[in-house]
Amino acid sequence: ADPPQSPLQPTPDDVNRQSHPHPRNSPLNKLNHPGRRAVQRNLVLPRCMARTPSRKTDRQYHSHGATVRPPPHLLSDRRMADVTARWRKRLSYIDRSNRCWLAAVGSSLVAALIILPDAATAAPSDFTSGGTNSKMAPVFSYLVNTKEQSVDFEQVEHAIVTSGGVIIKTYKEIGVIFARSAAPNFAQRIRSVAGVHSAGVTRSTALRSPTTTLVGKPFKLHPRSPLDAAWRLSNSQEPLEAEQWSLRAVQADQAAALNPGSADVTVAVIDTGVDETHPDLADNFSTAQSASCVGGVADTTPGAWRPNDPERDYHGTHVAGSIAASRNGYGIAGVAPNVKVAAIKVSEPNSGSFHAESVVCAFMFAAETGVEITNNSYYVDPWLFNCLSNADQRAVVESVNRAIQHSRGRGVLSVAAAGNANQDLAEPFLVDTMSPNGTIPVRRIVSPIRCPQIPAMLPGMITVSATGAQNLKSSFSNYGLGVIDVAGPGGDDYQTPQTPLMNGGVLSTMPGQRYAFLQGTSMAAPHVAGVAALIRSARPDATISEIERTLRIHADNPGCPAGPYDPNGDGRADARCIGGARHNSFYGFGIVDALSAVTA
Repeated sequence: ADPPQSPLQPTPDDVNRQSHPHPRNSPLNKLNHPGRRAVQRNLVLPRCMARTPSRKTDRQYHSHGATVRPPPHLLSDRRMADVTARWRKRLSYIDRSNRCWLAAVGSSLVAALIILPDAATAAPSDFTSGGTNSKMAPVFSYLVNTKEQSVDFEQVEHAIVTSGGVIIKTYKEIGVIFARSAAPNFAQRIRSVAGVHSAGVTRSTALRSPTTTLVGKPFKLHPRSPLDAAWRLSNSQEPLEAEQWSLRAVQADQAAALNPGSADVTVAVIDTGVDETHPDLADNFSTAQSASCVGGVADTTPGAWRPNDPERDYHGTHVAGSIAASRNGYGIAGVAPNVKVAAIKVSEPNSGSFHAESVVCAFMFAAETGVEITNNSYYVDPWLFNCLSNADQRAVVESVNRAIQHSRGRGVLSVAAAGNANQDLAEPFLVDTMSPNGTIPVRRIVSPIRCPQIPAMLPGMITVSATGAQNLKSSFSNYGLGVIDVAGPGGDDYQTPQTPLMNGGVLSTMPGQRYAFLQGTSMAAPHVAGVAALIRSARPDATISEIERTLRIHADNPGCPAGPYDPNGDGRADARCIGGARHNSFYGFGIVDALSAVTA
């Protein structure tokens, strides 16, 4: 018998299809790609938002594939131009032919993005949590979005059960139901149920992949090692602070002397988990606001928030240290060394994937537990770009967006990394050769306006690009006018800092009482989250909009480069910056400034 086909397979009307000859985990997909060109013919993008600086060309890529073309008949040229303009102003656009979920944010309403008419989708059959089994039908995860909060949930839940589904979690506050089913055509059946707005599968197949885009081993330091030059040479308050050029880039070292942050403010790291036993994190860790949301249901069992595999899943611990490592005389310092940090783990064991049901759970848990800020250095699997013309992808976008807007309505500000492809996210069309993971990759043309990367491109997110030690856009960082809000230090091999080890990466905590340099927009986002935590500490009554405005107003913008942007010095421009000195595509409103923000 033929193996079951994934419901995420290409649809009949897809265009520009080009099957990838190599499976996802083939060595040919672990490319040494410097990411030096802004636009490439078959652009390959990293899955998570960090990379190691140990070798200039070291990168690991998530092989994705699948296709949904932007249907040209859906929007006229004039209307498309209007939508583009609205997007670049960061306004939500509501397609009048469909109803969008709206969420109150302060005194305004934020639309849940454009909901376009459905493109044809292939009949589903799905993944199993442990792979396909000849004796058992494969089980899939689905998100079901109701039309209104006042809908009859019992009726919808009854329809899910009678259609062969098992309900895992219902979020009545946002009208989202998480279910699993092995029934063929389950999503199609549920979409026809009265009261259901959208429904879709959240993943393709069970797969095993690295949790981040890091290749090789990061450059590690240990405070007890007599060989660490930085440990011997440091004259800073913290033994390794001399290596933390990123703190000085945002003047966080000076800001800490005036306002190190308040223990009443918590930043939740939605990531691979955090090792809270690290000496630089233990004093500031909030266990009451930490959990594992892997699988879509919050698990608050002590230690559930820790990395699945400390040797591989160190990403979240590194992010946490950049935000809130204590000034305790042990190792390093965070941007906001007195605030609390929590861990909400969403990466799955074995695969390391960040699926929508786990991310929805994370934002809901953050809102319920009183978290003030979340850091999001990832994108939601299995799609790098989620096209709203596809029923499955639209359901994922809608569910995650509802959770984000709900948390924002509860006072949670969210910061997201922009990605590491040196790609202009404001371009009308881009090439995606990655999505979805777990299947044979197929080349597709996507429009970021109608196929956003989530969560970074959803309304209400603070989207962050990365800079290096010379305050120039990192060679790998994504950018885009009207997409990037602010920038933060993320490191770059091409920008060497004047530090003892002259390492262009960002130094932070690692599981097992260790430290390491890493690079990526993953490292830039927590610097912004840390500054936002300092603003919240200084102004506890400030609204989310006021904190966002303070971040932008007090950011320092280097402006577009005077000459061609050529960080690798090969004589070719690697990206094009547009905009002015106050606001442009590389830095948004500029690189965040902690000192200026807390003294405002």
